[in-house]
Amino acid sequence: MKTQKIGFIGGGNMASSLISGLIASGHEPGNIWVSDINAEQLKSLAERLKVNTTASNDTVVNQTDVVVLAVKPQTLRDVALQVAPAIQQRKSLVVSIAAGISERSLSAWLGAETAIVRCMPNTPALVLTGATALHANDKVNAEQRNTAENILRSVGIALWVKEEKELDAVTAVSGSGPAYYFLLMEAMEQAAVELGLTEDTARLLVLQTALGAAKIALESSESPELLRKRVTSPGGTTQRAIETFQQGGFSELVSKALHAARDRSIEMSNQPEFN
Repeated sequence: MKTQKIGFIGGGNMASSLISGLIASGHEPGNIWVSDINAEQLKSLAERLKVNTTASNDTVVNQTDVVVLAVKPQTLRDVALQVAPAIQQRKSLVVSIAAGISERSLSAWLGAETAIVRCMPNTPALVLTGATALHANDKVNAEQRNTAENILRSVGIALWVKEEKELDAVTAVSGSGPAYYFLLMEAMEQAAVELGLTEDTARLLVLQTALGAAKIALESSESPELLRKRVTSPGGTTQRAIETFQQGGFSELVSKALHAARDRSIEMSNQPEFN
């Protein structure tokens, strides 16, 4: 893996994070190529990470074995069609991190024999604590699966789903999930200020509490439900708050929100410009 040549078409935040993660895990910067339409972004990547940069997408494909498509979904069709001949000639593994673009569309643009892994990372990958789900088409071999998994694992956890349609559920849970936690933090901060705390104190307490709760959950073998019950003393303050959440339909609202996000992911995949 550390000697494989990996190319990135698109050098934005997610690509930059993946490149940083690869280098931190021991990958040689000289084996990484990046293309982007933004010359300043390429200059920054070359100076900070010492990787190879170019304005040519074809150069990235021709210099590498694995191509990570890290451009916006709205522009992916044009990019894919442009690099398709080089992809087919090189028999490259293609890893797509573009949301909403199906393997069917990618195969139509890149060629029916192209080995494609579709991924759904989330924004915590920017700080190397991401959660990514992957799905491979039937052209991807075992070695290529390991390669794709290692690339995404460099910025957090990476796991495979059996069916591509599961990525819509992944989008609803982890892809959009960070925003749900930010919303809860926002609401808790506002309530804390209403209770008389300063904004700075409220923010620090809320953020550290969120970090601590996540750390406990990650390091424990117990379910969130059991962890919640362990810190909820009968008749205490926590129980009163939890009961208030439940009376307001908290669980039902969360379920409704995630179903809505899943349905929107399906709708986006079916839009004409993504097919």
